[in-house]
Amino acid sequence: MSGVVGTIGWVDLTIPDAGKLRDFYSEVVGWKVEDTPVGDYEDYTMRAPGTGAAVAGVCHARGVNADMPAQWLIYVTVADLDQSIARCEALGGKVRVGPNDMGSFGRLAVIEDPAGAVAGLIQPPN
Repeated sequence: MSGVVGTIGWVDLTIPDAGKLRDFYSEVVGWKVEDTPVGDYEDYTMRAPGTGAAVAGVCHARGVNADMPAQWLIYVTVADLDQSIARCEALGGKVRVGPNDMGSFGRLAVIEDPAGAVAGLIQPPN
């Protein structure tokens, strides 16, 4: 994950059958799979072959992601998630998910801009 403010720091794919698509992307692009516990199920961290760097998540459309459409979602790194959420709402956007504390991953939220496009915001841990 990139911790550089203003850059795309992470990307997730949220779908009903994450296991099937996890295997699809593992075969198509060569990503290695790491199980990531989320309550009573597992999502997946996809790692680059060779370096092992975490490059993406493949997530089940459950829990906080239950209402997310099947799509790749970018997360833009922000310095202060609460401040960014406040600016989003002041400028006519909406918060769709969160904010949620994801432990060592940081805090995140999914917003909808005034045109209806969605993006994630992520504040790295201190």
